[in-house]
Amino acid sequence: MVIRGLRVVRGGRPIIDGLELDVPAGSVVGLMGPSGSGKTTLMRAIVGVQDKVTGTVDVLDAAAGSPALRRRVGYMTQDASVYNDLTVVQNLRYFAALAGVPSPAKAVAAAVATVDLGGHEKQQVVTLSGGERSRVSLAAALVGGPELLVLDEPTVGLDPVLRRDLWAVFRRLAAEGRTLLVSSHVMDEAMQCDRLLLMRAGGLVADTTPDQLLATTGAPDAERAFLALIDAAAARAAAGAEAVTADAETQPTEETAR
Repeated sequence: MVIRGLRVVRGGRPIIDGLELDVPAGSVVGLMGPSGSGKTTLMRAIVGVQDKVTGTVDVLDAAAGSPALRRRVGYMTQDASVYNDLTVVQNLRYFAALAGVPSPAKAVAAAVATVDLGGHEKQQVVTLSGGERSRVSLAAALVGGPELLVLDEPTVGLDPVLRRDLWAVFRRLAAEGRTLLVSSHVMDEAMQCDRLLLMRAGGLVADTTPDQLLATTGAPDAERAFLALIDAAAARAAAGAEAVTADAETQPTEETAR
């Protein structure tokens, strides 16, 4: 995945402005950042569903959102993107049909096995627990056999056991050679990633690894390391704004120049 000069404008203001990014294949990449930092907007741009986008976003050697990527990219949104009145299998058959999967029965069975939903195939989604619904959403993203998985806060609201189980699934998928871009607010999840992208105010604060993050900041854990980087970025932004204001105040006005 290669991103150059990405700019996204919403409501008349830039949400992401001039972002540059390269993501290699076969790794788990954590996308971290406070609310409003642009994580979901970036993910939507990568899967090709975000409007008001300029710059280039190339995914698997094709432009983001290209028909050729329909089966090659899987997207799991924050809210469960499945139908409550359908069973698990009915949902997965539907998403397999959308992706144009040539052997849907086999693909559905494989997705069910991957997310450990065996025994729930004929159960309506509305009767499942929150964690089980999250796994159905993940299965829906997997059923096309994608090479890239874009997962927007897939563990939000889940208890520690379910989060651990989902991360075990993510590691297995990466071991198969797939690339996962996973956003999260849970900082201990950052330590399970191969690479970390830390965002603030629509830009990248850091592109690093978990070990490098701790070494660079000297913090004892990921949460305090992340906060240190965010605070430093905020201080730099404030200093830059003050410098611009001071420069503007020293410029002669038309009246004083006369």
